[in-house]
Amino acid sequence: MAGRGRPGSAPQTEKREWFARLIAQGVSSSQACRIVGVNRRTGKRWRHGRTITSSTGKRRHYPPVINVGKREISSRFLSEDERVRIGDLHRAGHGVREIAAEIGRNASTISRELRHNRDLASGSYRPFTAQRMAVERRARPGRGKLIRDLQLRGFVAERLTKRWSPEQIAHALRMQFPDQPDRHLAAETIYQAVYRPELGGLGRTLPTALRTGRRRRKPHRRPDARRAGRLVDMAMIGQRPPEVADRTQPGHWQGDLITGESNRSAIGTVVERSSRFTVLLYLPGRHTAEAVRDALVQALEQLPPRLRRSLTWDQGSEMARHAEITQILGMPVFFCDKASPWQRPSNENTNGLLRQYFPKGTDLRVHQPEDLAVVAAELNDRPRKTLGWSAPTDQLEAFLRVGAD
Repeated sequence: MAGRGRPGSAPQTEKREWFARLIAQGVSSSQACRIVGVNRRTGKRWRHGRTITSSTGKRRHYPPVINVGKREISSRFLSEDERVRIGDLHRAGHGVREIAAEIGRNASTISRELRHNRDLASGSYRPFTAQRMAVERRARPGRGKLIRDLQLRGFVAERLTKRWSPEQIAHALRMQFPDQPDRHLAAETIYQAVYRPELGGLGRTLPTALRTGRRRRKPHRRPDARRAGRLVDMAMIGQRPPEVADRTQPGHWQGDLITGESNRSAIGTVVERSSRFTVLLYLPGRHTAEAVRDALVQALEQLPPRLRRSLTWDQGSEMARHAEITQILGMPVFFCDKASPWQRPSNENTNGLLRQYFPKGTDLRVHQPEDLAVVAAELNDRPRKTLGWSAPTDQLEAFLRVGAD
């Protein structure tokens, strides 16, 4: 018999889990009690839950085994079904790595689950007990760092208004306060504070400072590619020199257009692969092949030849004059496969950043050359994680200081 104030014995815990599985399979409460071998009153308490108050006034709640609306949680957390599977495999003698491979989780996740969520009475792993412990541990509302620390909140808000990403801000906090770990934040913490101001104390207008400008978080979706044009004498991306792929050699660029409302206006975007340095092309009229050719030549002919090694573009009709671009700039043009924007990753990422300044569905002709210059400068001065938190401007200047290849 269990002592006062202690959880029930291991066999009783096993019976409760057995009872829960039977109820989930559609067995009636009375029949489940008979199968498991418990009194109907016990089954009723298990089925509907109960709260016990000890002699010291401490309350302990036992949740019901059924009819409880399950809260939607992220798939990165273990589900109850996964915990049942972990319990079955663990009892069958399978090791941590075998269990991880079976349910498609990391081995460290399984090891942590078996260690942290074991039953306190028996010391063994019981999936329904583990699920209850995990749920209770997860529901711990409290005041976050941003709420408590006015200076920290101001630091984050100021950089969000300058369109820094949460990841950039998280890194800057570690640089600004190296000896104050209480002021270090994860990027996800900043995202949550932006989208839930009541948790982070940030202004309700800050979601518009993020790249997407959305007021609610949504899953990322790959944007549809524009319909490919029909070009002649194209050199395909597979024909590029092998040194283009590893980004160690400067001078290889990727380009594209971002278009405005009904594709009536456009801005050209060109990104250097090694430094992520961005150049914006002013296209005030129609974005024809001639207009794009002239804008590219004007923007890139100022660079030394060693920074004009190649250009990669999609198969849009705006590149119909690619042979003339190659002749004037001495810069071969390569083309991506149809509907394959992922083959220009630096340019696609940059276009996403630029949509903060040039939203979809707007008239891009209202932006003058000086406006584009300001946006490009702001983008090129931001620290980038992929550059070791250096800025594209610094990287390009370092390339220019090198006198020879």
